[in-house]
Amino acid sequence: MSPDTVVYSARKIVTMNPSRPVATHVAVCDGRVVAVGSEAEIAQFAPGGMIDDRFCDKVLLPGFVEGHSHIMEGMMWSLPYVGAFDRRSPEGKVVSGVRDVDAIVARLREAESKMADPKAPLFAWGFDPLHIGSYMLTRQDLDRVSTTRPVMVIHASFHISNVNTLVLERAELLRATDISGVVAGTDGLASGELQGIAARFRVFRVLGNPLSSGITLDDVTRYAASACVQGVTTITDLHNDLTDPTIELYATATRSPDFGVRLVPALASVSHTPEQAIAKIAALREGGNDKLHYGIVKLVVDGSIQGFTARLRWPGYHNGAANGLWYIAPEELPRLVDLYHRAGIQLHIHTNGDEATELALDAVEKALVATPRPDHRHTLQHCQMADAAQFRRMKALGVCVNLFANHVFYWGDAHYALTMGPERAGQLDATGTALRVGVPFSIHSDAPVTPLSPLFTAWCAVNRVSSSGRRLGHETEALSVEQALAAITIGAAYTLKLDDLVGSIECGKYADFAVLEDDPLAIAPEALKDVPVWGTVVGGQVRKAPRA
Repeated sequence: MSPDTVVYSARKIVTMNPSRPVATHVAVCDGRVVAVGSEAEIAQFAPGGMIDDRFCDKVLLPGFVEGHSHIMEGMMWSLPYVGAFDRRSPEGKVVSGVRDVDAIVARLREAESKMADPKAPLFAWGFDPLHIGSYMLTRQDLDRVSTTRPVMVIHASFHISNVNTLVLERAELLRATDISGVVAGTDGLASGELQGIAARFRVFRVLGNPLSSGITLDDVTRYAASACVQGVTTITDLHNDLTDPTIELYATATRSPDFGVRLVPALASVSHTPEQAIAKIAALREGGNDKLHYGIVKLVVDGSIQGFTARLRWPGYHNGAANGLWYIAPEELPRLVDLYHRAGIQLHIHTNGDEATELALDAVEKALVATPRPDHRHTLQHCQMADAAQFRRMKALGVCVNLFANHVFYWGDAHYALTMGPERAGQLDATGTALRVGVPFSIHSDAPVTPLSPLFTAWCAVNRVSSSGRRLGHETEALSVEQALAAITIGAAYTLKLDDLVGSIECGKYADFAVLEDDPLAIAPEALKDVPVWGTVVGGQVRKAPRA
């Protein structure tokens, strides 16, 4: 055995490998797992009989795999946070939420007062009206922050923004309430709320786009730091234009031995023609490395349920709101899916509402009839309102699903009362149905939409409790703790076609571990989200998470 082999002992190792589900020792060489087992079994791999016991009181799990998140989690922390719930920053600091409009305005004023450039736009993020009594920020509210500086507040869903009057004037939208996505105020002028792609992109052309432009090495480094804090060793950036500067930046960051996470970017289809995207993906695959994995294209079919921009089947929104927006025209989606499918590319398709899910399944079925392709693993992302019949279609078509379990906590009450009503809200993010039907599935945070924290995501799937304490579908859709942990490890790895490399602790796979202070399988399910994360091991490199 190589003298570079290191054997780690732990209080317990949960492997997610059914052939050897639990162990106490793991041997690592050249960044990969050599063997897993008991002390007696692994002693032969310890050079000179030496065993590294720094984890002797810790519990090791496979490094968590976040199958739906965004580089914005790193970018946004350079901007003011104005969400209602407390969040943990990449430095491990808890940033308090703000629970009313006056508090939001005060935080924005404080941030504005520290800006050196009087003309630079002020961007902030995390706002959601449903968490402050359904009060929508208006342009007049943001005018209280500044009338001479552009101000934009990005919603937690990242599908809606609010701007001050100056922005509307510069984008020539103040009186353009006939444009899709420009919401009118009580005075007949634009209220400051901008929905969907068309209206927001018009503003981005004036201000720049804080969601995709100007990514820096600091942003990528913060993203990796956020991952370490939460035990994540493989993370996605699931919607990126992948411009040449971004591609070079990702290559530079991931080649660094200090970069502590494996990154899986997805090319945003909206920024390329299919022909351009197919050619780009082929080239990018050649330029990846062990910490940078290309190959996914992302399609966004509709908006968000809580923003009333998702597309719902009959009977529509529970409160009678108009149906949402198509981000891709229904007649265009089958053509796009077919082209990418024929090219051998894996698609990750955003569908929040069940009408959008139905359209996506129709498109995948048509593509499969034209071009049968085993093990395509096209994955529906969010897919929050799918019913049992749709899950059965997924199973028949070989489609995976990545369910937005955090929604149960953050917007479960709103879905119960406003968007879906009691019955459909109980079926929200139906992990139990996916399990029963046999659809390969994972669960996710969509960070920074909700906090990056796989143990919290697993807690949501196990307990299915809203922020007010209401249980939604707990009897039929809840997972066991072990099933939820599988969904954030080997399940998520499967949806990314990386399950041969990550997602379990077994011979040949990357030595990627989440290091926990307690055993999540030995505590009450209600305490799952509170298990402390000590840090991570990525390719055999140990990283202790920062604590503020």
